[in-house]
Amino acid sequence: MPHALLLYAPGTNCDQETAFALKKVGFTVDYHYIDNLVRTPDTLRRYELLVLPGGFTYGDDIASGKVLALKLKRYLKSEIETFIQAGKLILGICNGFQVLVKSNILGDGKISLVTNLSGHFECRWVHLKSTTHKCVFTKGLDVFDLPVAHAEGRLVGDTSYIEDLEHRNEIALKYVDEHGNPTMEYPHNPNGSLHAIAGITDRTGRVLGLMPHPERFIFRYQHPSWNIATTDPVGIRFFVNAYEYIKHNL
Repeated sequence: MPHALLLYAPGTNCDQETAFALKKVGFTVDYHYIDNLVRTPDTLRRYELLVLPGGFTYGDDIASGKVLALKLKRYLKSEIETFIQAGKLILGICNGFQVLVKSNILGDGKISLVTNLSGHFECRWVHLKSTTHKCVFTKGLDVFDLPVAHAEGRLVGDTSYIEDLEHRNEIALKYVDEHGNPTMEYPHNPNGSLHAIAGITDRTGRVLGLMPHPERFIFRYQHPSWNIATTDPVGIRFFVNAYEYIKHNL
């Protein structure tokens, strides 16, 4: 049975929903507090999936995800690099995405996630499009809905680097309009992310960071239109895809 390490810190608040989704598809889930993992970093070797859930770690006091990102860079960089090289998976959702970017696990230090152009917290459902076949987590997805809930989700950075992400098929998800077209228009693009980016993967396709919350759409009735439309609970597919990859490859 695949094993997932769910990393949490002060301010994490989407851990239970994420753990529920992981367990629903067959994962064994262990919670690990960041300071305990720092003391015994080789603990990570027992797992096939590392998950950084959403929330407001350390209150986002410096910047979203910054303190936790610094801890990963300072104390766990080597273990995480070994984890990835071993063919294992990493998923960062919302605050977890911010942590992955600010620890340079994703983005090579060339991008960041900053305050939404709207200037306020965005909590809404959005249309998304899977834009690469490389990413393990988004396998089989096309255009679908997920909810977002963040104040600092606007992806910005070096233009040439972002274009390189596009060319390398490492942009995993984009915000789209009702016709499935990538858009910079608010509120379809809730934060103003460049190139309408909602999530990116790494060169291997085994590390994913995304601002939307797949763990909040694992039952059809969680969708606001569940009673008037056919709504496939797409969020659960992220976790099923991870489970199936680990089952057949690790």
